[in-house]
Amino acid sequence: MPSLPNSGDEGGAPPPTPPPPGARRVVVAHRLPLRADPNPGAPHGFDFSLDPHALPLQLSHGVPRPVVFVGVLPSAVAEAVQASDELAADLLARFSCYPVFLPAKLHADFYDGFCKHYMWPHLHYLLPLAPSYGSGGGLPFNGDLYRAFLTVNTHFAERVFELLNPDEDLVFVHDYHLWAFPTFLRHKSPRARIGFFLHSPFPSSELFRAIPVREDLLRALLNADLVGFHTFDYARHFLSACSRVLGLSNRSRRGYIGIEYFGRTVVVKILSVGIDMGQLRAVLPLPETVAKANEIADKYRGRQLMLGVDDMDLFKGIGLKLLAMERLLESRADLRGQVVLVQINNPARSLGRDVDEVRAEVLAIRDRINARFGWAGYEPVVVIDGAMPMHDKVAFYTSADICIVNAVRDGLNRIPYFYTVCRQEGPVPTAPAGKPRQSAIIVSEFVGCSPSLSGAIRVNPWNVDDVADAMNTALRMSDGEKQLRQEKHYRYVSTHDVVYWAQSFDQDLQKACKDNSSMVILNFGLGMGFRVVALGPSFKKLSPELIDQAYRQTGNRLILLDYDGTVMPQGLINKAPSEEVIRTLNELCSDPMNTVFVVSGRGKDELAEWFAPCDEKLGISAEHGYFTRWSRDSPWESCKLVTHFNWKNIAGPVMKHYSDATDGSYIEVKETSLVWHYEEADPDFGSCQAKELQDHLQNVLANEPVFVKSGHQIVEVNPQGVGKGVAVRNLISTMGNRGSLPDFILCVGDDRSDEDMFEAMISPSPAFPETAEIFPCTVGNKPSLAKYYLDDPADVVKMLQGLTDSPTQQQPRPPVSFENSLDD
Repeated sequence: MPSLPNSGDEGGAPPPTPPPPGARRVVVAHRLPLRADPNPGAPHGFDFSLDPHALPLQLSHGVPRPVVFVGVLPSAVAEAVQASDELAADLLARFSCYPVFLPAKLHADFYDGFCKHYMWPHLHYLLPLAPSYGSGGGLPFNGDLYRAFLTVNTHFAERVFELLNPDEDLVFVHDYHLWAFPTFLRHKSPRARIGFFLHSPFPSSELFRAIPVREDLLRALLNADLVGFHTFDYARHFLSACSRVLGLSNRSRRGYIGIEYFGRTVVVKILSVGIDMGQLRAVLPLPETVAKANEIADKYRGRQLMLGVDDMDLFKGIGLKLLAMERLLESRADLRGQVVLVQINNPARSLGRDVDEVRAEVLAIRDRINARFGWAGYEPVVVIDGAMPMHDKVAFYTSADICIVNAVRDGLNRIPYFYTVCRQEGPVPTAPAGKPRQSAIIVSEFVGCSPSLSGAIRVNPWNVDDVADAMNTALRMSDGEKQLRQEKHYRYVSTHDVVYWAQSFDQDLQKACKDNSSMVILNFGLGMGFRVVALGPSFKKLSPELIDQAYRQTGNRLILLDYDGTVMPQGLINKAPSEEVIRTLNELCSDPMNTVFVVSGRGKDELAEWFAPCDEKLGISAEHGYFTRWSRDSPWESCKLVTHFNWKNIAGPVMKHYSDATDGSYIEVKETSLVWHYEEADPDFGSCQAKELQDHLQNVLANEPVFVKSGHQIVEVNPQGVGKGVAVRNLISTMGNRGSLPDFILCVGDDRSDEDMFEAMISPSPAFPETAEIFPCTVGNKPSLAKYYLDDPADVVKMLQGLTDSPTQQQPRPPVSFENSLDD
């Protein structure tokens, strides 16, 4: 049984020292933004300093201080230094860095094993059966490595929890290495304010669904308050995976996308990460940068310089880029000797056979191109391998006429941003003073920065001819055209830097979790299945003790029960009530002080057949209250609000058109309504078709006495003035008119139509007696207008059975006749 935590209880032991006053930003990433230079004379054997190139440090610029970083130490330090509270305290005091100490074997299994050789390639669209990866075995899921991944994420959560002031601090979590982190921190601190940003691509749902632990990974991100992505494509894939795997829908409001998840709204943010303008501007005027730029200009004078800068891995498309260069030189003999491609290969982030194969392929293609088209003093392709000083790299950016990013799949890639700023503000020896700056960018459509570069030439990197044509177009582009494209890119890059990103993320995270401190929180699940349910301050679980006492002390009770999803689970093939439900209803009806009604949207004939074995006193309100029967032997009464149903002749063909066009959908025909169901259709297509159908029906039925509404995977057309809320008010009014106004009402339902019943409980007409005991209760649906909730239909049946076992203290009320009551 989940427990409700106290306002100050965050699910574990208190931190070792009180957190400092005021809100902090806790930035959590795999590695701390530290440099460590060996120094035997230093206290811990290393001289530490902040690494200005570290992304977590850059992405903290612009957010309010103080900022605390949590991550593992640089690899050299981790191998040489034992875990030490003294070292942790020293780094926290000097650099605001709080280290996570991990055993070497655990870190290797976590990073090299699971992160880099399972998650990273999978996120970049490498299929699980691809034989070319690693040792030829594809991407097998290894349970031991996954457990190491979870263990490390748990260690990170424990470390953050030691520092956390949950009502003040904001937690920024970076990238897939800490994918499970939100779940473990939420378990320890249910009200923690957590933002997660994925710097890698999020694959399409077809790819993501191939991960054996897909549900756990999705729920982990949904345990954050804000989930960020570089592009709408990545966000769209995440939303689709949530829909297809977890059955969750999303909605857009005022420019924000939100997923309703157990009473919380998880906000989805889309914003590509920019560059650190301050750091880059500090390097541009350095003498070393200027000298290197002059050297490059002299070396390639009279030739156009194309530049590629990439990490050495499978997905950067370096080999494809070189093949395009080869194709260009084959087709344009006049360019031989006139154009050079310089390819800078950054050091690989992990080792393995795949990296070795990529490097060997790149060098082989380079050698072939240079042998075919080069001569003494001219190499068409220059490959520079290994680490390069920042000022040298900046010099190449400023000197290159064209920048090419040809990755087949990439998330965080800021190379075109660096290139744009360097061309605008850097020392360009080939550009006369005062001349407008120019540039040309060729970018893969599969790179995260592509949508923000509207002036770039976008290419499909797999199409070598397409890339070669783009190279040719860029080389022949006029100066005026290059200038316009450069100005457009520079305006975007200079205004959307890391400071802009950090401030935007910080502000949206504050908005996303503004209600966290006031939420009533319930904890559910274990391990990666953990989640919290956020409730309103007056919303609570309907306890047996509470309802039993009220039931025993009242003598005129009205019990209103929805059917599907309330007394019977959704998704059953056989929709008829179980023997247990029939038996429970009969026991309730046998008490002369009870009036029991099933209030359902289903047709009256179907309900009459299903509940024929029930006690004759059971009442039925069918088709959302249009038809009502007070007992088995009484006639059906109707609202008589609609004199004709000619509108069905209009709505029926429209629904049939959408049903024919939407595989898995069907139409339910009732006496008074039509319902289009799409629960068995494709979730995305079904939802899209439902919106179109609702708009279509509202248009063609605008002059008819009906209303069109959407529900849980349905679109329904009902007569105006009909609804469960109206039905419940009529039942209560009729009982009052007969001198038997109930002093106990239990109203239980599970979906949107039942919210009308709960609203009738809030503002009843006629007013209930002051002593009346009212229990509006939702099943599973949170939040709700109801004051109480139960988790599932099994809980509902168990609660009803508990009522039948309760000894009553009141005398039976006199029988009241309700014959033809709705006509009075």
